[in-house]
Parts: sequence; C-alpha cells; structure tokens
Amino acid sequence: MEDLTLSSAMEMQDYDYCDSFGCRTFTGDVMLRYLQPDVHKSLIDTINNCKPLDPAIANSVADSMKEWAIDSGCTHYTHWFQPLTGATAEKHDSFLEPTDSGAIAVFSGDMLIQGEPDASSFPSGGIRDTWEARGYTAWDATSPAFIMPNEEGGTLCIPTAFVSWTGEALDKKTPLLRSIDVINEQAMRILRIFGNDTGVKRVITTLGLEQEYFLVDEAFVANRPDLLICGRTLIGAPPPKGHQLDDHYFGKIPERVLAFMDDSEQQLYELGIPVKTRHNEVAPGQYEIAPTYENANVASDHQMLLMEILKATAEAHGFRCLLHEKPFAGVNGSGKHNNWSIATDTGKNLLTPGKEPQSNTQFLTFLCAVIRAVDLHADLLRASVGSAANDHRLGANEAPPAIISIFLGEMLNDILDQIESDETRSARTGGTLDLGATSMPKVDRDSGDRNRTSPFAFTGNKFEFRAVGSTSTIAWPNTILNTIIAESLDYIATSLESVLAGSTSVEQRDTAVRSLLQDILKKHRKVVFDGDNYSQAWQEEAKRRGLPNLATAPDAFVSLVTEKSLDLFANYKVLSNRELRAREEVLLETYTTKVGIEARTLIQMLSTQVLPAALRYQKELAEVVEASRKVSIDCSRTLGRLTDVGKLSEAIQESLEALEIAVAGEHNELLAHAIFIRDTLLPEMLVARGISDALEQVVPDDIWPLPS
Repeated sequence: MEDLTLSSAMEMQDYDYCDSFGCRTFTGDVMLRYLQPDVHKSLIDTINNCKPLDPAIANSVADSMKEWAIDSGCTHYTHWFQPLTGATAEKHDSFLEPTDSGAIAVFSGDMLIQGEPDASSFPSGGIRDTWEARGYTAWDATSPAFIMPNEEGGTLCIPTAFVSWTGEALDKKTPLLRSIDVINEQAMRILRIFGNDTGVKRVITTLGLEQEYFLVDEAFVANRPDLLICGRTLIGAPPPKGHQLDDHYFGKIPERVLAFMDDSEQQLYELGIPVKTRHNEVAPGQYEIAPTYENANVASDHQMLLMEILKATAEAHGFRCLLHEKPFAGVNGSGKHNNWSIATDTGKNLLTPGKEPQSNTQFLTFLCAVIRAVDLHADLLRASVGSAANDHRLGANEAPPAIISIFLGEMLNDILDQIESDETRSARTGGTLDLGATSMPKVDRDSGDRNRTSPFAFTGNKFEFRAVGSTSTIAWPNTILNTIIAESLDYIATSLESVLAGSTSVEQRDTAVRSLLQDILKKHRKVVFDGDNYSQAWQEEAKRRGLPNLATAPDAFVSLVTEKSLDLFANYKVLSNRELRAREEVLLETYTTKVGIEARTLIQMLSTQVLPAALRYQKELAEVVEASRKVSIDCSRTLGRLTDVGKLSEAIQESLEALEIAVAGEHNELLAHAIFIRDTLLPEMLVARGISDALEQVVPDDIWPLPS
C-alpha cells in the first residue's frame, strides 16, 4: 500500500468538511428542502420533544424521504436496527413497484413507520421460538435517517426499534429509549423542586465516546486464523518491544494510517457524526477516535455506524481494524470510554459544578444521586460491560478493575466532607501554574487531578465510565446507567416532596436537601475512592467496605436477575422481568459460544500448524545430532535443544487432548456451562498458549507457520 501522496493530500484539502457535514442524513437543510413547512414543523416537534408522530404527516414524510433518497442515487431502503447480536441488522427492499404500464417508485408512510423482519432468527433469550417468527421494526424519528452508498447507488437506512409480536423488546434501542424517558421524568421533578424548570421541556442524557482500535496489515491477518475468526491472537509470543518506552502514545501518526483516518472521517462527517479527536494510543498499532457529545440515543446509533465505517474503510486501505478488547497478549487492550452527562434541552449541563459548587445545591443533588445509584447498583454496572473479551482487559494494569468505584477529586470530596460535617467553607480552586519561562503563558490548573485507574470518574462536568469494552454497543451500559440514576432521582424527589409538602421556602428547601444529602453520603459514600484502583491494597479495602468484586462476566451476569434488579427495571417499565431474564440468557449464551469458537480455533491451529512445525524442527535437530555423532562432533547443546523441543511437542499433544475434552463438556444450565468454561476451558487454553509461545521462541522462522 503506497503512502499518502502530495496529490491525494491536496485532494483532501479541497474537500469541504463543513458543507459536507450531515449531507447523507435527513436533517437540517435537507428536511427544509424536501418537506412541506407544516410537515417539517410537526416532524421537528416530534424529534425535539419526543412526541408521537402525527399519523397525518406519515405519507408526506415518507414521500419526501423517498424523493431525497432517489435524488441521492438510492434504489433501496432498509429498517436499520440493533438486535441482541451486538451488531446491526438490515433487510433491503427496493423502491420499485411494478405497474400495468411498467414500474414506479413507492415508499408509503406505512413502509416508513413499520416493518416486519423475521424475529425467530435473532437471539431472543427464549422470548421467541423458532416457529414464532413475527417481529416488528418501528421507526425512531428522533435518530436521523441516513444513506449508505454503494457502487451501484445507495440504500436509505431508517433507524428503528425491534420488538416481538407480543411487544417485547428484542433489541438494544428500545430499552435505551425507555430509560431516557424515565430519567427525563425524574430529573424534571428535581428541577421543579429547585424552581429551575422554566422553559425546560425535557432533560436529556448526553454521551461522548472514545473508541480505541488496532490497525493491522491485512496480509498479516490473512495468515492468522485466530485473528480472522476470533479477532484476537490465541497464541503468539510477545515481541521484544511492546510499549515499554511509552513512545507510541500521542506519537506521530504514520502517513498510511493518517490516510485511513482522513477517509474514515470524511464518511463519518457526511453521516453527521461529529468526530473530533484522533491520536496514537499506548500500544503499537493502536489508535483512538472520539466524537463530541450528542444525545444518548443518537450517540448510540452513531457509535454503531462508526465501528462499521472503521472496519470497512480499513479494508479499503489494506488494513484490518481490530475492535476486540484484547487482540494481543502483553500489550494494552482497547476500551470505549463512556462519557455520560445529563442536561436540559435548553443547553444547561446539570453536572457542571459552577463557580461556587459548595453552594450549588442542585448540582450536589444530582451528584449524590449518582453516588447513591452506583453504590446500590455497582453489580449492574459491572454486568453492563461484561463479556468474554472484556474479561481479558478488566483488572490488568491497563484498564479499571472489576470493582466499581467513583473518583471525585479533591474539590468535590472536600465539599462532601463539609456536607457530612454540616460545615460551609469556600471550595478549593486550582489556581494557575507558572511554567518558569517568560515566553510561556500561565496555565489554568484544575481543582483536582485525574485518576486513570478509576472505572467511574468525575471529570469536570461528566462521569467517565471507563470499563466499557471496545466492541460494546453503548446502548446497554447506558440503559442501565440511566435507569439506576433515575431510581435515585426518584428517591430524592419523593423524599423532598414529602418533607416540603408544597412549600416554596428556599431556606426550608435547602435545609431539607442538605439533610437528605447527609443521609445519602453516610450510607453510600463508601463507593467513592480516589486512590490507585490497580493496587492490591484497594482490593482489600473494597472488600472491607462491602463493594462487590465480580471478577468475570458470568459472576456479573447473575446480578441481572436478582429480585432487586428485576424489580428495578420492571418498576420503571424499562425492561419486564421476561425481557431482563432474556438478556441474561443471551449474554451467557454469547459468552459460552464465543469462547467455544476460540477453543476450537485454537485446537485447529495447534493440530495443523504448531504441532507439525514442532515435529519438523524436532526431526531436523535429530538429524543434526545423528550426523554430528557420526563425525564425533560435540553436539551436547543441540541435543539439549532437541530434548526441550521434544518435551514441548509432547506437552502440546497433552494440551490438545485436555482441550478436546474441555470443549466437549456440556451442561444443561447456561450459567453452569459458562462457569465450566471460565474455570476449566479458559485455563486449558492459557496452558496451551504458554506451550505454543515457548515453541515459537525456539523454532526457526522458516519453519514456524504463523506471522509473529
């Protein structure tokens, strides 16, 4: 693959990113051009205020969408949805409709609003049987329709929810939308208590995601069955140089990679995805891309598109984009930092401390709601990021541990100390830093440091949930996050409404709020920890505090179906008991299936590649020893190597036998099978890897069958 040339760089400079932003989405100027004014006004009201679509405008909207899509080269449309597979799904239908005299392009309001894919072919956790195939997709007007081009034209993609014939959610979007409604309802109650609801129609959650990924040359991946099938290496000795020198992070981006990034960003801009940041990450070949903040629903859809665009564009540039949480042993894995905040539709961030946070009672109320929620439901947050892949990453000195705790920083902890002790004093400030050189400006210093080891850190005006895996669909962790915080806001609002009983006295309100926050902090501040989350001392301290340490995904998934969790989601109508149990089943099944695929891939690689290479080298060494002895040459060291390789060859065969027995293990209960895989199969895979990696370090390159 050639490096980026000057001519191609000039072509990119001619591209107008601002004018092209969102040009493939049915938003803004496109809607103004194609929709009638009254229809446009009604649709905007639906989008901005999450109101039901007026059925009277459905046909007009559909006709305008069709006209725009055809003008843009589209021949088909699809209802684009997110089933429980963790990927997106789509079925393309042509606009073409035969008539007596030929054919016409047809797209009605009914076609726009509702579709009917096969619901039995997707994971459902028992909600749908094979013979129960009927399911429905329903248009989500709050997420923009978009066009995905192809060589022959393009496809109009309509973001939709996906439910069964019985109305139960079979996707990631539906529960997210429900949770957004719930947190809006409870947050509005808090704003009314503080008299800050004037002009506010809705409270929204906003997300900014940091997507990490690896780029590997396609020619390398093509010769690695594990990377092709599993997205990660199952064997492979660590290279002499990883990231020990810390020289890759924020280093100069290679030209070929930069060309890929420019191409990806151009496509993302056209889809209205506001990507802002790109840089080298810690590990060699690892990078990050991050958009600016959007409302949670749109951000979730955009995150799925971003991953698809990265993978497709990488192939066009001769790369393979690896999104797996741990594609290579011995170097950092990849995550997806989930920056969560809550704001009014008028643009006020409710997690902004302000200039005097110690007296910003409303901010402190939302802050304490988060503290209470995370303490009560840390197990659910851990479950929201659980997967076989993320288990390889969490708990190592590269990612947060499985213990969920909150980092707040010195300033906020000082304010919480004041609340608990019923004192009031000025908040700590950061001041400025003098860099000691007259040519350098003074630097504004924040009131507290950052803690990269924390799984859930307050970072100025948001919470950064760092435990989310790089392949994760962010709808699921944010559904849980929204729901648990909504429950705490409900608890606070109900408590205050009861005490205040309609009183409008600010003094009485602030006294009641302070008393309630004191009680919350005494019960739940144990989840706050500002130290080193990687340390063994924290493991012991967390245990003393009674914080859950759910080290693996199967441990965490169980928390989804406790009585506490089932009641929580059912009470707020985010997920029924059946819907939540279904998700636990799908998660367990995905866990066992993916590890099973990895194990079978490993067996194949060991049997057909590693073992034959070891035996071939063993044979060569034996021939050298025999020839040396014939001419009385000392070959004791060669004989020693032959003995070592022979032992490793035997060990590989023993490991293969153990792996085959473990893979064949079956259990009637999904949880029991997942635990067996965790405790038996995965350890056997690690043993096999260790033996194979030892062989790789002694077998000559011309014999070793895999790229290193």
